Amino acid sequence: MKIYDELVARGLIAQVTDEEEIKELINNGKATFYIGFDPTADSLHVGHFMALCLMKRLQMAGNKPIALIGGGTGMIGDPSGRTDMRQMMTTETIQHNCDCFKEQMSKFIDFSEGKALMVNNADWLMDLNYIEVLREVGPHFSVNRMLTAECYKQRMEKGLSFLEFNYMIMQSYDFYALFQKYGCNMQFGGDDQWSNMLGGTELIRRKLGKNAYAMTITLLLNSEGKKMGKTQSGAVWLDPNKTSPFDFYQYWRNVADADVLRCIRMLTFLPLEEIDKMDSWEGAQLNQAKEILAYELTKLVHGEEEAAKAQESAKALFSSGNAADMPSVTLTEEDFTEGAVDILSLLVKSGLTPSRSEARRAVEQGGVTVDGEKVTDIKTVYSADVFADGMVLKKGKKNFRKILK
Repeated sequence: MKIYDELVARGLIAQVTDEEEIKELINNGKATFYIGFDPTADSLHVGHFMALCLMKRLQMAGNKPIALIGGGTGMIGDPSGRTDMRQMMTTETIQHNCDCFKEQMSKFIDFSEGKALMVNNADWLMDLNYIEVLREVGPHFSVNRMLTAECYKQRMEKGLSFLEFNYMIMQSYDFYALFQKYGCNMQFGGDDQWSNMLGGTELIRRKLGKNAYAMTITLLLNSEGKKMGKTQSGAVWLDPNKTSPFDFYQYWRNVADADVLRCIRMLTFLPLEEIDKMDSWEGAQLNQAKEILAYELTKLVHGEEEAAKAQESAKALFSSGNAADMPSVTLTEEDFTEGAVDILSLLVKSGLTPSRSEARRAVEQGGVTVDGEKVTDIKTVYSADVFADGMVLKKGKKNFRKILK
């Protein structure tokens, strides 16, 4: 199966322009393509998984990826899918985040010998002259057409700043600059980026003529993938210092039954023939599918050894209620009031719930246990000495923490 057909079969393609030309480029390893990443944190999260896996697949087929870090556009902020304006970051923070991204991306993408590039759009956007942009780029964008874009319509009622309104122009200019500097002939992005991406394609063709070769393609799940990066207790990061390999494994082990095969098809590198056989799986077999998904993705991010340890620890935990690699949280003196700490504080401190109100709800619904005993009173407190050997705090069926002091 050709690589383009495989992307379609895995459910990764939503929309394309110039499909036949795109097929020819991708299938013959002639695509130099880019995907953008906003450096809003010092770690990638599972919402970036779709893009990273796609880049790896296409590079394996001989195509050249460009990871574009939005150091310049990060100074503005993308209005897509947002109801408020993004916080401004300093140039130092953006650079630090860019450095962290490249280290994590290197687990997916081979940057050696020019096989892939990482570039920062601050290199060209920060030096642009405002009048020059107005004269050279502005005429190619219709304000009326821009206002019909979904990314702007979502913000119109809440208030769209002129700063954010420029984002489409900046992203379009990225493709134009990459086309000229690196011969980038294709861009990928989430379906929520479609209008911005079309703007880039049109800018190249209008500035450089109809023969300019530039294409766009979107990923089916990338916008939904952003939601993947959030759980009840916050983001699931690729950085092991932020999300342990065990917690990362558990995140994928706990996906909904309805999503597990879709995730295996889209995110793992297992052969499609093998995945297709799982379509008839149900009941206990779906749990096996979840273990396959969790293992494969943990191996991809953290390596085979850590994936095996996480899987063994998960099985030991569920069979005996204990495991050497169970994620732990250490309490400090500041966590205690008059030598005791309440159950709601423990749930929040452990990261099992994001707030005391969520913790209260979990207790009241009977979903919290301590060392195997259900906790039903939200006023339950524990003295410091009970943590000497560690306490096992559990929320729901599969979320555990060992609490230490």
